[in-house]
Amino acid sequence: MAEKAVRIGALLLGAGLSWLAAGPAPAAPGPAPAAAPSSSPAASCRPQSHEGQAYAVCTVDLRRARVKLFWRGPDGLPYGSLSRLAGQQGANLAFAMNAGMYDTGLAPVGLYVEDGRELKAANTANGPGNFHLKPNGVFYVAGDRAGVLETGRYLKTHPRTEFATQSGPMLVINNRIHPKISEDGPSQKIRNGVGVRPDGHTAVFAISEAPVSFGAFARLFRDALGCPNALFLDGSVSSLYAPSLGRQDLSRPLGPLVGAVIK
Repeated sequence: MAEKAVRIGALLLGAGLSWLAAGPAPAAPGPAPAAAPSSSPAASCRPQSHEGQAYAVCTVDLRRARVKLFWRGPDGLPYGSLSRLAGQQGANLAFAMNAGMYDTGLAPVGLYVEDGRELKAANTANGPGNFHLKPNGVFYVAGDRAGVLETGRYLKTHPRTEFATQSGPMLVINNRIHPKISEDGPSQKIRNGVGVRPDGHTAVFAISEAPVSFGAFARLFRDALGCPNALFLDGSVSSLYAPSLGRQDLSRPLGPLVGAVIK
């Protein structure tokens, strides 16, 4: 009996030593760590130079901020200025600029959609001036996506739209400069415009710090800002509100405005 107890004890001791040699069983894998939040702001402005020209460039990630158009304030009258818009929107307004061409009553001259309501129909007429330098185009936003399309293509495809403004001319069309824009023409003005990067989630706005040609401005969007499609918004009256850059430009009364609102 004693001999049998010794043999059992030896077996138990051997099993214990084998378990110790093997070490404890590995722990079950835990959940993967959460991805670190993006450190880049949802909407930001920065100075940028290209081909010896200086610009202010404002970029918006539409997944984390909203791009909205503003024409009339709560009183039903056109905002008319960036300062009035900033006062109404408060600290949530990251930046704003003029958003396309307008008539003497500060009304848009082409398609204008705000909060899903078409307030002005598309303008496909021929005429003088930059707006009618065809193809002109439409900048539109729907949720976390945006686009820039030639006006004819926009009207044909009818993309979902919450906000839209029509202006002209197109600066860049499928990575090609507008066919009627010369490399460096004689017209030099302060200019502003908008493009959208290929992901469809990033809208890029730019304004020149000094007069530039259409060609130089178009190449900024295509070659430096990575926008295969870009639209000219206006010249001469081009203005920017960007508190991060210490800017609140003054200008003559403005029509529709576009701004980035932090969610």
